Amino acid sequence: MADAPTVTEQLASDAVRRHDPQVRGFASDNYAGAHPEVLTALALANGGHQVSYGEDAYTAHLQEVFRGHFGPTAEVFPVFNGTGANVTALQSVTERWGGVICAESAHINTDECGAPERVGGLKLLTVPTPDGKLTPGLIDRQAFGFTDEHRAQPQVVSITQTTELGTCYTPEEIKAICDHAHELGMAVHLDGARLANAAAFLDVPAARFTTEAGVDILSFGGTKNGLLFGECVVVLSPERVRAMPYLRKAGMQLASKMRFVSVQFEALLAGDLWLRSARHANAMARRLDRAVRQIPGVQVVRPVESNAVFAVLPREVSERLQKRYRFYFWNEATGEVRWMCAFDTTEQDVDGFAAAIAEELQEYAL
Repeated sequence: MADAPTVTEQLASDAVRRHDPQVRGFASDNYAGAHPEVLTALALANGGHQVSYGEDAYTAHLQEVFRGHFGPTAEVFPVFNGTGANVTALQSVTERWGGVICAESAHINTDECGAPERVGGLKLLTVPTPDGKLTPGLIDRQAFGFTDEHRAQPQVVSITQTTELGTCYTPEEIKAICDHAHELGMAVHLDGARLANAAAFLDVPAARFTTEAGVDILSFGGTKNGLLFGECVVVLSPERVRAMPYLRKAGMQLASKMRFVSVQFEALLAGDLWLRSARHANAMARRLDRAVRQIPGVQVVRPVESNAVFAVLPREVSERLQKRYRFYFWNEATGEVRWMCAFDTTEQDVDGFAAAIAEELQEYAL
């Protein structure tokens, strides 16, 4: 009697039925799988025993890897996910009565289920922005009441690079924000879920718009740029940050087998994989932008400065198109949609999607 197939063999034989690896959508760069180089690094880190909870050789080496990008005082704390990174980072630069000034469109305000407020115990002080970017003037709309015991005290400014609207701060814009915040006694946090895409767009080292600009602490994204899982909190101004090890543990973000988070970031950052992947994703977004601008009935409504394209087209067309390609409505009221490209998006994917948009619009016009 033949041996029964292993679960791995069953999965291999059933893979196409579980999901077709040739199918790609434009909903999120989180939809992409792990980069093959990251998977190779994970396999190399496997086997044998390493000390748990961050006392392993890979996490120790990761400190040097990050210091190569962010300077000699940088300290890195791997965590599980982006929300955990943001909440832990913000807690480390605020008191229990603290407030966080952020754009109304910020991920911490719109897409984290209230975690900064419910879990972090923080008050978000939001500001409407036309392009997702804060300025010193916009910050001042919430930077008041510093001695008012009835108001949450503004203690940190949180910005996102690139922003949730796909726009990118220049190093000079971030420096102006940091200088202003520091003058008011506030720290600056940068949500860098797509920091690599910003570095690729700006074509400058990451330190130029973080450490050198005055950012105190940042959340460094990996999952959107080819990691299987994991993000990092990077402390840039140790004098402004407190209790990170305890906050990470209390926030349920301390991985026991941390080597498997750390080695992924080593694969990403020790060479040029992080920039190579981000540049490709950005390039695919630019290709999509060029293609859809030639299609009557499509209006690209925001600058394409990262791996995102925001557009408006008839709602009926978008809904039909969603049956062929996955993507999300960004604004239900206006019909604005968001199309995201990833490290594994191909030119054929983009051209096929653009052709499908043209087909649906032509059908709609008949």
